[in-house]
Amino acid sequence: MEKALAGVKVLDMTQFEAGTSCTEMLAWLGADVIKVESPKMGEQGRWILTEKPGVDSYYFILLNANKRSVTINLKSDKGRELFLDLVKKVDILSENYSLGTLESLGLGYDKLREINPRLIYLTIKGFGTYGPYSKYKSFDMIAQATGGAMTLTGFPGSPPLKPGPTIGDTGTGIHAACGVLAAYIQRERTGKGQKVEIAMQEAVLNFVRVPMMGTYISHKPSARVGNRSGVGPTDLFKCAPGGDNDYVFIICTTPEMWQSLCAAIGQPELASDERFKEHRARGHNIEELTRIITEWTSQRSKHDVMRIFGEAGVPCGAVLDTVELLNNEHMKQRGMIVTINHPARGELTMPGCPVKLEDSPVEVKPAPLLGQHTNEVLSELLGMNAQQVESLRREGVV
Repeated sequence: MEKALAGVKVLDMTQFEAGTSCTEMLAWLGADVIKVESPKMGEQGRWILTEKPGVDSYYFILLNANKRSVTINLKSDKGRELFLDLVKKVDILSENYSLGTLESLGLGYDKLREINPRLIYLTIKGFGTYGPYSKYKSFDMIAQATGGAMTLTGFPGSPPLKPGPTIGDTGTGIHAACGVLAAYIQRERTGKGQKVEIAMQEAVLNFVRVPMMGTYISHKPSARVGNRSGVGPTDLFKCAPGGDNDYVFIICTTPEMWQSLCAAIGQPELASDERFKEHRARGHNIEELTRIITEWTSQRSKHDVMRIFGEAGVPCGAVLDTVELLNNEHMKQRGMIVTINHPARGELTMPGCPVKLEDSPVEVKPAPLLGQHTNEVLSELLGMNAQQVESLRREGVV
């Protein structure tokens, strides 16, 4: 079955996470993503976070599934010529180097679009390519701080807190994939490529839209509210046996959900109790309500609570830790948790693709070893034979 992005060729010059998560999504959806790396060290993510010297890190493996790897020395004249030849053959180029890096090598967007006017050029920067912050470097935590995520995370009176998920990195990557695909669709109509720019700070700000509502109402910074919201009961509730992650999150937004919750815990009379009957009353008596619900949940496992409430129509989620997620039967059945065989790490269970297309199922393939596909790619795209590639390798070009 042909993949959704079959035939789309991508030169992936990204590193770490914000860019690689974008190109991994494109690869999952069927694009031929060719990762361009330096011959000696490869992308920094391969080794900077590995616990085994000489073996690709899990960080790299989790972000580079379904890609191919070629090595090119962009600091050599022949390497740059080779790279430009590849640019002529692809649809998309993605990069997230520091501002000005590719320009210093003579490989900036202005140069590349001259040789391939149909090229879609994706650039990911912490703060974009213009504006007062544009020269500042960024990582996920910086984007979360400057994009508003940290100021909204935590409990009242506590310091700002970094959210655990890397929304500054992978969140940026998903925004980037959206932009690239929009540009690709437009190019199919116009025949013209274009530059796509994503700033990490702005991607995080996009996630903050809804929590910003408080600012419009109060004209003050939106507050940290912990796990509660204005609709109750909405909170974490402790479950048995009482471990660090033995909690469920429950949220009731309608009278019907509230009535179903009361029935599920065997106390249907609470639904008509004047202290809890209406939403506003529950807010005034939230501590007592929390005590009553916790008394029930704390005698049951989080999985049992989720099942009971789920079957009753009450939104409830067990707090699953990372080990539980990798062993979660629901996610395995949906293909979100898969097992691959990596050439260096062996059998590895990891998250797969969250996007499900009926006519384009995703087969997750291991991240490539450094330069694993150099001969293959140069032969397919540029018609080089093994002797020519070996000659370039001896010269340190690939």
